[in-house]
Amino acid sequence: MNNKRSKKMAKENHTKVTEFVLQGLVDSPEMKQLCFAVVLLIYVVSLIGNLGMIMLIKMDPQLQKPMYFFLSHLSFLDFGYSSAVAPKMLGGFLTQKTTISYIGCASQMYFFVFCTSTECILLAAMAYDRYVAICNPLMYMVSMSPKMCALLVAGSYFVGFVNAMTQTISTFSLSFCGSNIINHFFCDVPPLFILSCTDTTLNEMVLFIFAMIQSVCTVVAIVVSYMFILSAILQIRSAEGKQQAFSTCASHLMAVTIFYGTTAFMYLRPRSSYSMNQDKWASVFYTVVVPMLNPLVYSLRNKEVKNALRNVQQKVCFRAIYESFWSACP
Repeated sequence: MNNKRSKKMAKENHTKVTEFVLQGLVDSPEMKQLCFAVVLLIYVVSLIGNLGMIMLIKMDPQLQKPMYFFLSHLSFLDFGYSSAVAPKMLGGFLTQKTTISYIGCASQMYFFVFCTSTECILLAAMAYDRYVAICNPLMYMVSMSPKMCALLVAGSYFVGFVNAMTQTISTFSLSFCGSNIINHFFCDVPPLFILSCTDTTLNEMVLFIFAMIQSVCTVVAIVVSYMFILSAILQIRSAEGKQQAFSTCASHLMAVTIFYGTTAFMYLRPRSSYSMNQDKWASVFYTVVVPMLNPLVYSLRNKEVKNALRNVQQKVCFRAIYESFWSACP
């Protein structure tokens, strides 16, 4: 009750916020330099890995399969939400005060929520793809036709769009008329709720309902898919056949574990153990490190991706030798 009254008084006594100040991760100049170097390295590796994965899938005929069609969109989303956060975060390490406009803050939140929500649904679609590949391999190319794959991806983007629009409109329909300092390194929903000088009960309920529906539906889809997959693998008699079947979904399973493990740590902790500083460091892993790990997981554990990368390297080397030979000829 007192919190609502103080927010009402703040709304009456202060002017409307037109820009926000991102407090960032650290205050020490030495730590800022170190964090800048580490985050920049991770971000560059993430860009090269995700954009390289997209180009590799487009270039190599052997990767023109449903699994890699989904993987190219996964890489695009990883590139998207890391790029929504990392550049502003890097700028914050180089300046004393990091400001972001009201529209810029809303845009950053929208693109971050859009990419992460879409990726959440896409991982469930990829689990279904692995289920069909292992449990019904003879009908795989029929069940996972180009039209079906396009519908699954389009559905993922649609859900991400609806969730992002809902959360962004819900958050920025609030009044911000007190402090404009966000205790975070990007515009996330919970820190903005704290800054609002109006009651956020309804907004928090909207966030909770959408998060629960999306997370429960996707987790159930993934768990059920892998229950059927595990049952099918156990029925395979040869050890080699079991290993080959498991290897086709090992990369996806690892990507799911990384993504949902981080999400569970951030959003499913008891309120008594919640700490904004701890949450900020967890967000670094979630927003910067995870997008770097996915292309590494799929490239290091997937033979087809390794072979495609090797073929591209050979073609590039051959072309370089060919061009250097003819340029040396009189």
